[in-house]
Amino acid sequence: MIIRKIGVASLAKIMGALYGLMGLIFGGIVAVISLVSAGVTSAMQDETAWMGSLFGVGAVIFLPLLYGCMGVVFGALTAWLYNIVAGMAGGLALEVDTRV
Repeated sequence: MIIRKIGVASLAKIMGALYGLMGLIFGGIVAVISLVSAGVTSAMQDETAWMGSLFGVGAVIFLPLLYGCMGVVFGALTAWLYNIVAGMAGGLALEVDTRV
């Protein structure tokens, strides 16, 4: 089996979803680190501790959107470039086993 062409919109959609999910995971990690940091700073009576909490919550919203948009753009670019290169090189050969 040889893959000669990849649907640009199809790969862009899949990559957008995957990158959005990764952004959610990374945003959660950033949020936890920010909240722990805010807790430590508030224990030291720092008046800017709330900014760490705000940054953490913002990361859970902003990073999935940013990563999702990047996934769509770079997924479409990857599929488009693959189609150009596959036209010159002949495509990507895959060996598939159809037994279940």
